[in-house]
Amino acid sequence: MLRLARRDLAALEALAGMAQIDDMICGFHAQQAVEKALKAWLAIFGHEYPLTHDLPRLFSLLRRAGADAEQFQPLARFTPYAVQARYEEGDPDESLDRPTIGAEVAALLDHVAAVLDAAGD
Repeated sequence: MLRLARRDLAALEALAGMAQIDDMICGFHAQQAVEKALKAWLAIFGHEYPLTHDLPRLFSLLRRAGADAEQFQPLARFTPYAVQARYEEGDPDESLDRPTIGAEVAALLDHVAAVLDAAGD
């Protein structure tokens, strides 16, 4: 899952500088990267993850598993992009700060990679 999350982050980063790409698409890739990273984190703790796009639910499951994911909780704001970007017309309430989002998502993925490395030791 972490490798898949890195692919979505790469897409987000590649599209971030392209003004012609709608924010909904960037938001979608941010949501997908976060979702997959959280599922990877759950798997590291030995938990099966649900088939869901609901980031607050995944954060809740991580808390119950004993993970300290509080610093990444603001990324839950991307939950709506999982469906809206694919199935609904329209613009998000505000434009996305794409470089900041990329950095926030990258920090989560780096953290999960460190947790994975520590679990392997």
